[in-house]
Amino acid sequence: MCGILGLLLADEDAHINQMLFDGLTVLQHRGQDAAGIVTSERGRLHLRKDNGLVKDVFQNHHMVDLRGNFGLGHVRYPTAGSSSCAEAQPLYTNFPYGICVAHNGNLTNAEELAEHCRKDLGRHINTDSDSEVLLNMFADSLIKKGVNTDNQSDMVDNIFSAVETIMKSCKGGYAGMYLINGIALVGFRDPHGIRPIVFGTRKSQTKEGSTDYAFASESVAIDTLGFELVRDLEPSEAIIITMDGKVHTRRCLPENQLHHAPCIFEYVYFARPDSIMDGISVYESRLKMGEKLAYQIMERYPEHDIDVVIPIPDTSRTSAVQAAYILGRPYREGFIKNRYIARTFIMPGQETRKKSVRLKLNTIKSEFAGRNVLLVDDSVVRGTTATEIIQMARDAGANKVYLTSAAPPIRYPNIYGIDIPTREELVAYERNEDQIAKKLGCDWVIYQKLNDLEDSVREAGENPEQAYESSCFSGKYVTGEEIDDSYFTKLHDLRNDSAKQERLESTGAAQAGLPPGSHDGCENLSNDKRGTTRTI
Repeated sequence: MCGILGLLLADEDAHINQMLFDGLTVLQHRGQDAAGIVTSERGRLHLRKDNGLVKDVFQNHHMVDLRGNFGLGHVRYPTAGSSSCAEAQPLYTNFPYGICVAHNGNLTNAEELAEHCRKDLGRHINTDSDSEVLLNMFADSLIKKGVNTDNQSDMVDNIFSAVETIMKSCKGGYAGMYLINGIALVGFRDPHGIRPIVFGTRKSQTKEGSTDYAFASESVAIDTLGFELVRDLEPSEAIIITMDGKVHTRRCLPENQLHHAPCIFEYVYFARPDSIMDGISVYESRLKMGEKLAYQIMERYPEHDIDVVIPIPDTSRTSAVQAAYILGRPYREGFIKNRYIARTFIMPGQETRKKSVRLKLNTIKSEFAGRNVLLVDDSVVRGTTATEIIQMARDAGANKVYLTSAAPPIRYPNIYGIDIPTREELVAYERNEDQIAKKLGCDWVIYQKLNDLEDSVREAGENPEQAYESSCFSGKYVTGEEIDDSYFTKLHDLRNDSAKQERLESTGAAQAGLPPGSHDGCENLSNDKRGTTRTI
């Protein structure tokens, strides 16, 4: 999962570096592996990217160099490729025009498309990143239309045609942006609308009568930067904003090839609660999840002995508040989070993930001592974190520990950009609730029902018939893959924890005892991290 941001300001003398920095900071929850910004200053591109958090990657001297009124930003955690900063985004190709891409999601046919680029298009693919495939296929399609910027109408048609080529060729879930230097900012979304992307505007603050434009993964970035949310992009839609501020929109595939099914895990876990996605408040949907969980608990355990409801921070708080209200039990904060530890869900390696839990959380023992505690989590993936937290609750003096999840059991890999790669690593794989409770060490566990989860999101919106991409719960993939396909075998071989660790240890940096991925010449600005001030 990644966070993407694109800005085009009407005033050619304005600079977006601080806005991109602030917007990426707001989207930091979507990826902590790497960050990057590219800006265009009167036709000159400036790029800075590296492994690390936004606040660490961009120092004052980097920000001074990131001049221009037009640019892209990206925060990443790797679901495809490796953790090398060579795969940090935005990615760039110089021909035609100078094109950069920032992409969120995963292409399920990336391997065959990369081979197509090499053999049929004569384009060099230097990494394992599917984003590089998106960049090169788009560039090649524009070249075939002819490199001519004299006629803007023809240029816009050529861009739409290039996006159409992408949509017809690429399988998977993806949303992204292209910066075409000196020509246009382009936002696009896959034919199923799996991955999110929104569009916003504001009146130019320095050029009277003109408009500034923004694309982002989540509406919270649009809000924070002072833009007004216009809408989400539709499935297969591309929006082109030319340098003169004209907006062109088009669905690139016919209606009969579209099936709108946004990723439901965005509402469960990834998105910030103050975001609006496809017209639905993430916060309201999580309240509904808590409500339905509480009703299920009362149905299955009408004589339950729960004394207190405690969330596992942070994402589950909203659901826990509502569950406590419906159950008529007090809501209490029992875990205090150290915010300077990375999110365990997206940390590589099971042992690293396990060791980080007690660094990440500490208990308020008085909230547990002698009580029957209901812990509310947003989801349970591998179960490593949940096991440690349940033991922490017992160590703090809890009498009984119950666990409930706002999401159903995760039993299948996600192939659209969320790092849930191997079935064998999932705690719910081939286990029922009683077996899972025994594995985790709790007295009982209750998972949300899939239909209740989907209804929670639907009821927070206006479309009672809306479908959702929920393959990690159901095993049904909207792009047609079957769980026994060879793709899933390759996925397991590539993404299991052992394979990731082996790749990490094989790098030159690791063998030299250096931090992985960083400082390998992947950008054209100084990689010096001496600066400390980030506001310019």
